[in-house]
Amino acid sequence: MSRTGRPNAIPLGAGVTVSLSDIDLSDTAFWERPMAEREAAFALLRAQPAPLRFAEPKVGFALPGPGYYALVKHADIVEASRHPEIFSSGRGATAIHDLGPEFGEYFGSMINMDDPRHARLRRIVSRAFTPKMLGQFEDDLRSEAVRIVDDLIAKGPGCDFVTEVAARLPLKVICDMMGIGAEHHQMVFDASNVILSGDDPEFVQDVSRAAELLLGAGQCLQDLVISLAGRGGDTLITALTSANIDGEKLTMQELGSFFILLVVAGNETTRNAISHGLHLFTENPGQRALLLGDVEGRLPGAVEEVVRLASPVAWMRRTLTRDHEMNGHLYRKGEKVLLYYWAANRDETVFVDPCRFDIRRPRNVHVGFGAPGPHFCLGAHLARREIGVMLRELFTRLPRIRSVGEPDRLRSSFINGIKRMTCEF
Repeated sequence: MSRTGRPNAIPLGAGVTVSLSDIDLSDTAFWERPMAEREAAFALLRAQPAPLRFAEPKVGFALPGPGYYALVKHADIVEASRHPEIFSSGRGATAIHDLGPEFGEYFGSMINMDDPRHARLRRIVSRAFTPKMLGQFEDDLRSEAVRIVDDLIAKGPGCDFVTEVAARLPLKVICDMMGIGAEHHQMVFDASNVILSGDDPEFVQDVSRAAELLLGAGQCLQDLVISLAGRGGDTLITALTSANIDGEKLTMQELGSFFILLVVAGNETTRNAISHGLHLFTENPGQRALLLGDVEGRLPGAVEEVVRLASPVAWMRRTLTRDHEMNGHLYRKGEKVLLYYWAANRDETVFVDPCRFDIRRPRNVHVGFGAPGPHFCLGAHLARREIGVMLRELFTRLPRIRSVGEPDRLRSSFINGIKRMTCEF
C-alpha cells in the first residue's frame, strides 16, 4: 500500500503479483501477458489518484513524442469524448505517435478529424449510412449467416473458427455494401490484417518495412475504391460519391480514406467481437444456457455484453487543445491521452463484478463502440446486427459449439484481436 492509501500492487495468487512498477502500456510484452494479469494491471491503474504517464513505444517510422497519459476510468473517457474541442482527434486518433503526412492520404478519414471538417464529412457519409440503406442488406445478412453455418457443419469440428465463421460475415457484408466482387475479398482481408497488425510478427516480419507495408496496404484499398467509384449501381460507394449536402461532395481522397476506415473497422472489429463471443460462452456455460433458454429475448443483452468484455478497439488517442482540469488532474495543451475503452468497460464504479460475463447485466453503459460524442461509432448498428445474427444462427443450430484451448491472440495494444481459435461441436 502506498503512502496515499492507494494500492501499488495486486496479488493474483500462485506467487503472481502485479505492481505499478511492472506496468508499461507501451511495452509489447505487456500485451502478451495473461488476461488476468492485464485486468489486474488496469484495476491498479484505476485505483490511482491521478493518471499515469507512459513513454511512447519506439518505432522506426514515427516521430518521437513526449509520451501520453492513460485514461482508464469510465467517467474520464466519457467526459473527454463529450469535449472534442478540448480533446482533439485532429492530430491522430489511431496512433500514439504523430505520423508523417504520407500516412494522411490513406488514413486521414473522419476518425482523425475535428469539427468543422469532421462534421462535414460525417454529415455526407451519414446520408449513405442510414437504417434504410442498411436495411437493404438485412435479408442478405441472414442468408450469409445460414450459408456460413452450413459450410461449418460440412467441414466438421476442429477447424479454425476465425477464418471459417467470424471473419466471413463482416467481410462479405462490407464488400457487398461497397459493391466489391468476391475476387477482391482476400485482398481486402489481407490488407485489413496488415493495417491493424500492431506489433505482431506474423503480419510484419521485418519491423524496418512496417511503414512500407502499412502504406502499401492503404494504397491497395484506395486503388480499389477509385476503380469502383464510376461503375454506378446500388452500392454504398455510389451513394457516397453522389451524396451532396449544400454543395459539398466527397473528394476522391476523402472517399478513399473513408473506404479504408470502413472496410478495416467493419471487418476486423466485428470479426473479433464474434470470435470473443464464442470464447466467452465457452468459458461461461451458465450464460450459454440462459441464452438458449430465450434466444430472442436475451440476444440483445448478449451482444452488448460481448462487445463490453471484448472491446475490440482497446483505445483511441486524443490531444489537448488547451489546458484542462479533469478529475483533479491538470492536463496541459499539447499533451496526449489514450482513452482505454477496454479498461473503462471493466470499471468497478460502473459495472458490478466487471470481469464477469453476464448477458442479463442491467444498465450496460459500455463504451465498446466509443463513448457518447461526435466520434461514436457510425457502424454500431450494423455491427450489433452482424454479431446478433451470427450468434443466433450458431447457437440455435449448433448449441454445443465451443472454442478449444486458448485463442491465438493478436500481439497489439490497439486491437483486442483473435487470429485463430479452434472450435468443436
